[in-house]
Amino acid sequence: MDKTRRSKKGSLGLREIAAAANVSIATVSRVLNGSGRVDPAMHKQVLDAAARLKIDPRQRSKASALVFLLSNRSMLPPFHARILVGAEAYCSSHGWDLYFLSFDYPPSVTSRELHLPKLIQRRDIVRGVILAGNTSPNLLELLEHKDIPYVVLGNNILGEFPTLRNDVVFSDEERGGQDMTRYLISLGHKNIWYVGNTRLPWFARYYEGYRRCMEEAGLEPRQSSIDSEDDTEIGYLGTKYLLSTGEPVTAIFAGNDPTACGVYRGLREQGWRIPEDISVAGCNDTVGGLLYPRLTTIREFPEQVGRHMAELLLDRIVHPELESRRLTMPTEFIKRDSCRSLSETGQSALQEVPAAAMP
Repeated sequence: MDKTRRSKKGSLGLREIAAAANVSIATVSRVLNGSGRVDPAMHKQVLDAAARLKIDPRQRSKASALVFLLSNRSMLPPFHARILVGAEAYCSSHGWDLYFLSFDYPPSVTSRELHLPKLIQRRDIVRGVILAGNTSPNLLELLEHKDIPYVVLGNNILGEFPTLRNDVVFSDEERGGQDMTRYLISLGHKNIWYVGNTRLPWFARYYEGYRRCMEEAGLEPRQSSIDSEDDTEIGYLGTKYLLSTGEPVTAIFAGNDPTACGVYRGLREQGWRIPEDISVAGCNDTVGGLLYPRLTTIREFPEQVGRHMAELLLDRIVHPELESRRLTMPTEFIKRDSCRSLSETGQSALQEVPAAAMP
């Protein structure tokens, strides 16, 4: 009888919690809707009452959806697509919907000049936002001003890193850059070039790991940076420029796997063989296993990044008073076929640019 009566009272969850916490129904509603404008002590009082009643606060609101917001990208990159897959899987397993939106906005304007997509402003539908793509501080400022919970991919925040009130998840790209550079040095390479667009934060973070490792080894860090957002174009043009300089090169570290695709094309057009004449490495392991020869790269775990982003966001919706949290996901070194030791055929043969590569 009691179980039946409790089941029929499912719609009275707010009233039950309010009575147990000795607060108003309006206060309970604000807490369960993720509002940060509730006294922390009272907020805890409401959540404790919900826990005693075995009521999941995340399921009490009619709004049970998040938005995956891809900012300032013309298409969904493979890495971000895998983050989306991980986030969707976590949301689905916890009874939440996840909407995908693409949002283009100028990074240089103030937050007051930005206009959020209408769906994000529907608090009766959407409870929070997962930020991917290229995120600028003005968007973060706007979300915080409107008290909209969010979690952001830290590797893709443009400009100076802001002070955040919400949560951020990183993939440890700097450590990955160090791991790859150490590996190339261990093979006897000294003339290692980095190819990427270091104006973009994810390329810059890998470059920072490469630079630090090169300097620690007493070697000169050198880069070919192309101002483009087309990864393959960055690799192709960066390689063509590198070869035109006549500088010695025995290995190229590409800022991601699609950039390595462009590096492969640029080298082969000039008569280079991989890895016989030059070693090539990449990072993020999105397409490296499909290249020939298979690409040595740094594996990131975007599905796990997505799952953790969704988990942090759902937790923040229930506990908006939490301090900002930073989670860094590790990377993994993946050895394949695109790099070789200089001692295998003699180092001197690779210190000069092959004749076919000279302009």
